[in-house]
Amino acid sequence: MQANRRRDFGLIITAYLAAIAAAWATVALLDLHPLVELLIADVLATAVIFGFSLLTGNSSCYDPYWSVAPPLIVAYLILAGDGNPARQGLVAVVVGLWAVRLTANWAYGWQGLDHEDWRYRDLARTAGPWWWLLSFFGVHLFPTILVWLGCLPLYPALDTGRQPLGWLDAVALATGIGATWLEYGADRSLHLFRASRSSAAEVLTAGVWSWCRHPNYLGEIGFWVALFLFGVAGSGGVYPWSWLGPLCMVGLFLFVSIPLIERKLVADKPAYAQYRQRTRMLIPGLL
Repeated sequence: MQANRRRDFGLIITAYLAAIAAAWATVALLDLHPLVELLIADVLATAVIFGFSLLTGNSSCYDPYWSVAPPLIVAYLILAGDGNPARQGLVAVVVGLWAVRLTANWAYGWQGLDHEDWRYRDLARTAGPWWWLLSFFGVHLFPTILVWLGCLPLYPALDTGRQPLGWLDAVALATGIGATWLEYGADRSLHLFRASRSSAAEVLTAGVWSWCRHPNYLGEIGFWVALFLFGVAGSGGVYPWSWLGPLCMVGLFLFVSIPLIERKLVADKPAYAQYRQRTRMLIPGLL
């Protein structure tokens, strides 16, 4: 089992190195607006990962992409841009911490290519012969576009924004680090709970999970809001279209991710309905 897992990790690493090489070659050859270059490179890198998903018959090859792409986008914009170096450093720290936590959490729970996300398997059963078309556009390309949109504020934050550091940078830094800490706390509590529970029907209600039902998603939203705040601080105002990033992320979690996981939890865990009644979805006392 461990040998197979190491082999599968090697394949995933190979896939992502190939995707990164394709993306880097793309931005090196193009001479367009940086955000357009990044979008084209992002789509080509996604196509490479999709090729590996087809090769392995497992769409979960794409799962690490969410946390791998933003640090590379940050690196490109810092190298190609002329923003405030101090702000560039703060953004790199926030994105780096977030990416390490999320990628490590994926690696910790990933069981190898014999395992595929339950949501993909449900979709595959529904889609039938159209599954791989749906997988490309829905599982691979759609999240890639969302991540690109979420990274739009990085352009004024890292490339063009030359405003001196101010109080909004401090707020963005605190929001980004606090959001990452919240996600880490949610991950750690969940791992410890799964290791000690006596039944899969038990519901985690302790620690940060007593604050709200989805502290991991709240932290994720907070991270993308932090990037938006860095963009505002860098440009001295709301850069055109940069507001699309946090708006799309909030919409994704409120209207797609949370309803989907809650339907499954209600069906699988009888006690979840009571937990749902007494605990807010995202923000204690509000939402």
